[in-house]
Amino acid sequence: MKTIKLVVAIFFLAISFTSCTNEDDEVNLDPLSKLTKVQTLKANGHSIEVYSAQKQFTIGYNELFIRIKDDTSDTYIANAQISWSPIMKMTSMMHSCPKSAISATENATVNKGYIVFQMPGNTDEYWDLKLDYTINNRAYTATKRIDVKSPVDGKKTINTFMGADNTRYILAMMPFNPEVKLNDFSAMLFKMENMMSFPAVENYKVALDPRMPSMGNHSSPNNKDLSYMAGDKMYSGKLSLTMTGYWKLNLKLLNATGEVLKGEAITETNESSSLYFEIEF
Repeated sequence: MKTIKLVVAIFFLAISFTSCTNEDDEVNLDPLSKLTKVQTLKANGHSIEVYSAQKQFTIGYNELFIRIKDDTSDTYIANAQISWSPIMKMTSMMHSCPKSAISATENATVNKGYIVFQMPGNTDEYWDLKLDYTINNRAYTATKRIDVKSPVDGKKTINTFMGADNTRYILAMMPFNPEVKLNDFSAMLFKMENMMSFPAVENYKVALDPRMPSMGNHSSPNNKDLSYMAGDKMYSGKLSLTMTGYWKLNLKLLNATGEVLKGEAITETNESSSLYFEIEF
């Protein structure tokens, strides 16, 4: 009798475990479940959903994921072809910003790309996001105003500036989680060809000198300047952080011949560069 009761208990335990596993699998079926939906554009019988690892569109680098839902069938559409055009509508002009092409992911219903917003919007000046997309050889367009804000922590993650060569550049820090160690550290560099075109800049150099202003402006050992990496089209180096707190990451931008286009060296009489990022952790 005890043996029968034990077998029955094991049977029901197995059923319970299988049920829980199936429920977990169903929850994990959503490929974007760990991201935040920051915008939905409704047009043409579709809901175009935009997702981010951040809680909002923010100035600086934004990696974004897009999927399109057919509102009639309530299903996501596979293999859509998508392009985008972010436009800042100012009181006296319009301009775009650096952006990637939108590419497919391993999930046929999800596409991804990035946008680098140079400035936040406000009541009178704002960003529009236009999406052109094709489904089964039929073309559609959707446009909506989006709310682009400064980072929640107020730290500087993007620089827009005129270089010594009279070219306007945009230097954006790539998101990372700083730790007390030698961190991988990357940035992306673009130049403004005109108000709508911002191509990436290759083969320059970004010199790095991190300092802690509240601690006698001390630096840290083993930092490595950022060099261009053709594989991912970024500038990558090493950032040494020896303690938690506020750090100003002083920078200099040098062209392919070593000419300094922006930024200054840190000395006893010059405690910060005009080109920098900020972090606090």
